[in-house]
Amino acid sequence: MYIKRHIENVVERQSKNFPIVVVTGARQVGKSTMFQNKYKNLNRVSLDTIAVRNSATDTPSLFFETYRPPVIVDEVQRAPTLFEYLKVIADNDKKKGQFFLTGSQSFNLMQNVSESLAGRAGIIKLMGLSYREIGGVKYYNSFKPTKEHVLWMFESGAKYDYQKIIRNIWKGAFPQLHQKEYSQEEWMDFYNSYLQTYIERDVKQIIQVQDESAFLKFVRGAAALTGQQLNYSTLAEICGKDVTTMKRWLSILQTSGLVYLLQPYFNNQNKRLVKTPKMYFMDTGLACFLLGWNTPEQLVRGASWGHIFETYAVCEILKSYYNNGQTLLNIYYYRDKDGSEIDLVIEEAGTLYPVEIKTTSDPARSMIASFKALKNIPDKKTGEGAVVCMCKDVLPLAEDVWTLPVNLI
Repeated sequence: MYIKRHIENVVERQSKNFPIVVVTGARQVGKSTMFQNKYKNLNRVSLDTIAVRNSATDTPSLFFETYRPPVIVDEVQRAPTLFEYLKVIADNDKKKGQFFLTGSQSFNLMQNVSESLAGRAGIIKLMGLSYREIGGVKYYNSFKPTKEHVLWMFESGAKYDYQKIIRNIWKGAFPQLHQKEYSQEEWMDFYNSYLQTYIERDVKQIIQVQDESAFLKFVRGAAALTGQQLNYSTLAEICGKDVTTMKRWLSILQTSGLVYLLQPYFNNQNKRLVKTPKMYFMDTGLACFLLGWNTPEQLVRGASWGHIFETYAVCEILKSYYNNGQTLLNIYYYRDKDGSEIDLVIEEAGTLYPVEIKTTSDPARSMIASFKALKNIPDKKTGEGAVVCMCKDVLPLAEDVWTLPVNLI
């Protein structure tokens, strides 16, 4: 069963404006499947196949004679020689929507795109399934903690189901896991295979990892520190490597879509704001597997539950923006040296929208005490805010601040 992806609307829009549409994202988030269902009649070729890849590398001038556009080319970064020919074809033939390219190695892919296809390609980032997509919610706007957003989500039929929310957080967002009901053993098999494939086919092609066990410790360490300020020294201690290696390895997790660094809000007029980003592991299911939370029940009773829940909420908010075609995000966290902390601050048109994320089902006003810190930022307004949590109902917590069930993101 194919679950319709919200980003299909962005693909269609960009295919009308660019000759080339590029979709990046982590391995197995559904890039190829999305194209196959969106454009069933197009030619499709995968450069994962050795014979096809050799053909693209050895005789790139003939490749698009064999696979004539409009065409879907999967894992295009495996044949860098194709990019110059794509540039020539795009320049000579002004037709839009001729090439649909996918790639899971964003570093290599985007390097080639920026060098050869600048101005010729629309760039889209696909993440795992959102709760909206899984539930069939047909509301595509990006999240803001406003009454308007809440009303649209209500009208779109977003339903609160505690057990389903918990299970989805534990299960993760990879589309394959939502094709049927997976047993615990099948869930573990999937992530074990995913991790091995990721290291063998992605990581080793970018860097020469000599010590796989140390790299696995590093990935587990990144999962253990999700939702916390980035600390290279802690990661180095976990896997017995130096800080320079940690920075290089973390860049690999970022470019392959497994980790997101949320930047702190910073204003030049306020020198008391911290400058260290927070790190989020982009799939909570993979994080649970790496940390040994093998059932939903273990997860909610475990020491990492608060950080995993925060990670899930942040990722759902990010998905709402990426699925709407927005990749340059004005989303931050706030922390100053006076101890004021806000999990998320969304900035739009000079207005700051604060969001706190808690596992509780009964949030208190004390949880939003730090919101008042935003009023001290020059030339900025403070908009509506919310505490995203496991409550069932939307209720006022303070003036222009709401309790917001996590399913309404």
